[in-house]
Amino acid sequence: MPTANRDPVLLAWLDGFTEVVGRFIAWLVIIMMLVQFAIVVMRYVIGIHSVVMQESVMYMHAMVFMLGAAWTLRHDGHVRVDIFYRKLSDRGRAWIDLLGTLFLLFPVVLFIGIGSYGYVRSSWAILERSPDAGIPGVYLLKSLILVMMALLFIQGVAQVIRQVLILRGKAPGNTPDHGEVL
Repeated sequence: MPTANRDPVLLAWLDGFTEVVGRFIAWLVIIMMLVQFAIVVMRYVIGIHSVVMQESVMYMHAMVFMLGAAWTLRHDGHVRVDIFYRKLSDRGRAWIDLLGTLFLLFPVVLFIGIGSYGYVRSSWAILERSPDAGIPGVYLLKSLILVMMALLFIQGVAQVIRQVLILRGKAPGNTPDHGEVL
């Protein structure tokens, strides 16, 4: 099978994977809000404080941020200063996105992944716990750094495939649909 036929299938699978993770994490936002509401009610109405519940909100917030980063990249939701970008042709935007992925995203993902590996490994070695008698799995929380890097790498591969297909004229361009009109 020629690679040209496999590229869209791989792209669809990678994007689909990112989409599933992103949609799952989106539900976590609702759970996080409900838990935070319960914390406020328990503390100010009933007079009960729970360290575990408070830490669970921090854990969920970290999960939303770290596991949702690839989904945000997939949907072009990251902050971008696109004064010139939005005026470019589809091919021009594809070149910017391709070069940005290859020379910015991948190096940063590798740098953070390699740099945080020892940090995460040390946390696992001692099965790090919360200092406040809260959730015992701090090492699991720190592992999300590596998971985030893996998800961003996967979505970066999808981005590269998409931009190459656009440059070859085999996929529609990505017209930015956000930002103010000048």
